[in-house]
Amino acid sequence: MAEPGDPRRRHYLAALGIEEWLPRSAPAGDQGWQQLTEAVARCTRCELHRTRTRPVLGVGDRHAQWLVVGEAPGAEEDRQGEPFVGRAGQLLDAMLRAIGLGRGQNVYIANILKSRPPGNRDPAPAEVAACLPYLERQIELIRPRLILAVGRIAMQNLLETQNSLGRMRGQVHAFGGLKTPVIVTYHPAYLLRKPEDKRKAWEDLKFARSVFARLA
Repeated sequence: MAEPGDPRRRHYLAALGIEEWLPRSAPAGDQGWQQLTEAVARCTRCELHRTRTRPVLGVGDRHAQWLVVGEAPGAEEDRQGEPFVGRAGQLLDAMLRAIGLGRGQNVYIANILKSRPPGNRDPAPAEVAACLPYLERQIELIRPRLILAVGRIAMQNLLETQNSLGRMRGQVHAFGGLKTPVIVTYHPAYLLRKPEDKRKAWEDLKFARSVFARLA
């Protein structure tokens, strides 16, 4: 994964139509977000732009200390242009409320992909490679204290691992040059199919809350 200042990173961002952002010489945050939003809206770096209805950049507090990262937009997200809506979104909101958070209240929500894969299939490696710089840019702009990765796809791509989610639960991982702490848990859509695992997800959320408290 290319770090800030890496020539490869400048190449990736230039290809996306985004000027590189570095913490010590950053433009105003609003300018960075506008540039990113426009780049995602016009992106044609993978074939998903041909089938999407709307790009789904993210939603929430752009100064949040918590960042929730999921997999990719589903059908309803594609229609509305917002991540985690519908039943899975309602469950995610309930999960956040259980640890004293709320959508848009010290939380920003995003996905690995900004466009919906047809039929809600898993993202292809080339699609992830094309889209991940956008998420990296969001992380740079938000500077979250903690990332909550929900689901196997988000976890594997953020942490660059093929391990199962079960093996990665209950640990503090790190993302990027800033070593942002990452906690993993189950995707709300999975929990709707396997409600018996909600207890495990609750343990993950309590663990994330305790890690965040130590960071503060």
